[in-house]
Amino acid sequence: MGAKSFGVGRWLRAITRRCGRASWQRRGQGLALVSVPVKGVRMLKLWPVTKCGGPAGLLALMLALGQTPQALAEGAGAAVEQAVPAEIGALLQTLHIDGLIGVMQAEGLDYGMALREEMLPDKTPAAWMAVVGHIYDTGRMRREFETALARELSGAPEVIAAAQAFFGDARGQKILSLEIEARHALLDDKVEEAAQAAVARMEAEGAPRLEALHRFAEANDLIEMNVMGAMNASLAFYRGLNAGGAFGDAMSESDMLAEVWGQEAQVRTETEDWLWPYLSLAYQPLSDEELQAYQRFSETPEGQRLNAAMFAAFDGMFNRISGELGAAAARQMQGEDI
Repeated sequence: MGAKSFGVGRWLRAITRRCGRASWQRRGQGLALVSVPVKGVRMLKLWPVTKCGGPAGLLALMLALGQTPQALAEGAGAAVEQAVPAEIGALLQTLHIDGLIGVMQAEGLDYGMALREEMLPDKTPAAWMAVVGHIYDTGRMRREFETALARELSGAPEVIAAAQAFFGDARGQKILSLEIEARHALLDDKVEEAAQAAVARMEAEGAPRLEALHRFAEANDLIEMNVMGAMNASLAFYRGLNAGGAFGDAMSESDMLAEVWGQEAQVRTETEDWLWPYLSLAYQPLSDEELQAYQRFSETPEGQRLNAAMFAAFDGMFNRISGELGAAAARQMQGEDI
């Protein structure tokens, strides 16, 4: 569960750390794309974004997740308050969703500070971070997630039952705790560097555990789904900036799609750079039999349905967050109170 939704905040934080300070340039009340050096290569850069397939494929992916261009342009909107079935509430408790969302909030606050340093260096940190804290409010995030998950799993009691059976016992609870602990630990750059070094040693040695982690990631479609999620959230961020007037003359939909398209290879690399150290760190205490059991569950129809539902629910949440961050940043650029 913990490898789901690498998230726009987490991978943008990684891009910011690796590529250094982006160059931003004012044009009237808006911003202009400028050519900046990144690791010796000049490229057009506004803010790190991703792609996955072509424009038609991108729109198809957004529509598949229920994210229409209009909804994303409005910052993905607020989650509709609905009564959540008791079985969904019980499942969220079993899955330790509150703990996972807490880590995602910490990642988001970290990203919010990096965003201020890149885009709003002359703004007061406290005021901006108060807005970021509201956007990443854990209660709000949980309500959005549980409402979306209830919708995704509507009419699928067998999926909920299977998830409770696997994750509800001692082995399942151990797995979930390890996932959250590892994700929290990777907020520390030194821990992340050590985990990356461990993966490099595993690759050099041809370690069987690394091969097992690759099979696990493939069974759960972790790379493609995380790339897709970051892509959708990045597009929502652009739309938030655009709606807030950050670009002066508004960017067209095709312009934003083209920008989002520009760096699939980069976001894919960043995703893998995070994923393998994360999986290695999280599952190191598991026996081969425990990891194989987790993969077998993931490959069942119920496991596949749960996986897709979890990604869809997280993506909706991150699209709202990204749209609101973009709109808030745009207002700050133009000197408005937030």
